[in-house]
Amino acid sequence: MTVAIVVLNQRSVSLARQVAQGCDGMVYGLDRRTTGVDHSFAEFGPTLRSLFEEKTPIIGICAAGILIRTLAPVLGNKTEDPPVLAIAEDGSTVVPLLGGLQGVNDLARQIAQLLQVSPAITASGEIRFRTTLLAPPRGYRLLNDPDQAKGFIAQVLAGATVRFETHPTPSPTSFAWEGSLPEWLEQSRLPWSESGSESGEYRLIVATEIGPDVRPSDRCLVYEQLPQRGYLAIVGTGPGSFEWMSPQVRRTLLKATDWVGYRTYLNLVEPLRSPSIRRHESDNRVEGDRARQALDLAAMGRRVVLVSSGDPGIFAMAAAVFEVLETRENPDWSLVEIEVCPGISAMQAAAAQVGAPLGHDFAVISLSDILKPWSVVESRLRAAAQGDFAIALYNPVSKQRTWQLDRARELLLEWRSPATPVVLARNLGRVGQGVRVKPLAEVTAGDADMRTVILIGSSQTRQVQSGEGRPWVYTPRTYGG
Repeated sequence: MTVAIVVLNQRSVSLARQVAQGCDGMVYGLDRRTTGVDHSFAEFGPTLRSLFEEKTPIIGICAAGILIRTLAPVLGNKTEDPPVLAIAEDGSTVVPLLGGLQGVNDLARQIAQLLQVSPAITASGEIRFRTTLLAPPRGYRLLNDPDQAKGFIAQVLAGATVRFETHPTPSPTSFAWEGSLPEWLEQSRLPWSESGSESGEYRLIVATEIGPDVRPSDRCLVYEQLPQRGYLAIVGTGPGSFEWMSPQVRRTLLKATDWVGYRTYLNLVEPLRSPSIRRHESDNRVEGDRARQALDLAAMGRRVVLVSSGDPGIFAMAAAVFEVLETRENPDWSLVEIEVCPGISAMQAAAAQVGAPLGHDFAVISLSDILKPWSVVESRLRAAAQGDFAIALYNPVSKQRTWQLDRARELLLEWRSPATPVVLARNLGRVGQGVRVKPLAEVTAGDADMRTVILIGSSQTRQVQSGEGRPWVYTPRTYGG
């Protein structure tokens, strides 16, 4: 559900936009004091109460007191309150106020991580046990009524121990949780009784089937484990800079249970990873194995993100996943929900650094001959050169492939002027970024590596000077006959 981020002055709009990137947020601003917001409102009180009654999560970038006083007349059943939290105008504090049973503390942690601050969570059970027993995560449903659950939590807070059980039970010793404790409970700090012991004063049951022997009470919390459909998102983080990462990709990364990817790409997004997200890294040349691992994890009911740089559908992991999916090696893969989240491609980022070299028709070719014969690469280079396309070259040089770029230059010079502008962009959006423009005749294999994308102009591509700055490279939108 979309989160309403409410601001009362223009100073808060930029912070609101930052927060909106970390959640599915829309910025609401007071019309006489703000501009550049998604929705304007004239009256704060009626707008806030209307959002609350519609069960819309609310983030107010304002004092907590004004939110509390404004919403007081419409407060009712706490089990139905939507999340409401306050953020200080300088972003230094995130305070969850309402909606503890609807995930407000998780939302507070998510926003606090984005702002690199600590959330001001005050719920006793959550602070002590690092989990919200009244609001289990997706895939679980608490069967106790609220009064039973509150009594259970109060006794455990007072010092009672908890015995974990699963139902249906595979053996009489099933109360030992080793190997079967769900992750959200394994990461908690509940006072478990000793493994294999039946002495726990209070019981916590996770049941896949609800039989007559499973009875919720104030001494026994019962959670039904619901059938889960796995989820796999294949995301493109952009070339490297967080500024080039889309809000959709950022949200998807933050909501994951598992990240899968080439270690270099995972390192790029590591600052966003919370301790609860498992990281599965691999080498660069095992795309098929990486896709299988991601699908297998998702088939287990986990929420998986497969991380690519750039755009995942351009010489990246999206195609690898669908290639593996088509083999039908694991029937459970067919039950996985798959989503592809686009990113800014390396060629787009490279073009933006120098102007608009891809301003007219262009072709995109990989110089790698690992997955296709070099003869195919040559035929495509010739066709693109004869068609007078601007050309983006991926994978131009590696440690094992050092001659392909020189050969590509020779082919292109049969149809292109030696002075044709060539953009060599390396480490885009990362430390050590470098962008150069050279004439086609002077380009050599020493100018590139696997972190370089190359843009080769068409016969129409030009360079233009702007003031005293560097020259820009662009290809006109019109083409002469």
